[in-house]
Amino acid sequence: MLCQDCEKSQDRAGAWNPRFRRTVADGPSHAKHRSTQRRHTISEPRTNDRIRVPEVRLVGPSGEQVGVVKIEVAIRLAQEADLDLVEVAPNSKPPVAKIMDYGKFKYEAAQKAKEARRNQANTILKEVRFRLKIDKHDYETKRKRAEGFLQSGDKVKAMILFRGREQSRPDQGVRLLQRFAEDVAELGTVESTPTIDGRNMVMIISPLKNKSEAKAEANAQRAASKARAQGRAQDAVAEPAAAAQSDDSSPAPATNEEK
Repeated sequence: MLCQDCEKSQDRAGAWNPRFRRTVADGPSHAKHRSTQRRHTISEPRTNDRIRVPEVRLVGPSGEQVGVVKIEVAIRLAQEADLDLVEVAPNSKPPVAKIMDYGKFKYEAAQKAKEARRNQANTILKEVRFRLKIDKHDYETKRKRAEGFLQSGDKVKAMILFRGREQSRPDQGVRLLQRFAEDVAELGTVESTPTIDGRNMVMIISPLKNKSEAKAEANAQRAASKARAQGRAQDAVAEPAAAAQSDDSSPAPATNEEK
């Protein structure tokens, strides 16, 4: 049975066109359903009774290697532990399966993916521009500015602006950017090496810590600084009080009658 599009095409052309050959059973809704099923099979690992193999290489809930066992034994061990049997390496021979809490595993994986997307979205590309002939003071200012960006968890785009005949000396630009990368190596790593971009040379440096880690570290440092300041304030108040108490406890000078 031919679809309506095929019949219309045949009527217009007056002859059969093989490009339009498609049956109703192979329509778009069925293809979409098969595609959805295929994606579901790929994204979701097989668990428990869905694992259709005679034996698996079993990994225990704590990561211990149990060895190759029959699938019935592996499922029974998972049930006795009130956990799930999850196929983690289906292409291995035999497939590798692990005893775990599958619901907890899916939740933690979703949280990690969400955190990764948030860090990627929050990462901002900050730009630091250099001239090929840059003096020491200006270079140090640019370096400190870039270090601040990296400490905050942002990427840095280091750019050299060539003027006139400076474009014929790209090797000097490469050396300058390599020096810059070495100076900030404690905070960032080179993501893309120096490349020519029009009249400029560009290098990207990624922070060693993501946005959330940098924020947590900054909050910890602020809390520590606040605690130290409070400690110094308490010491400043306690010292005069201790001195006054010492004066009150000292013996009074002897009078003439006592002598």
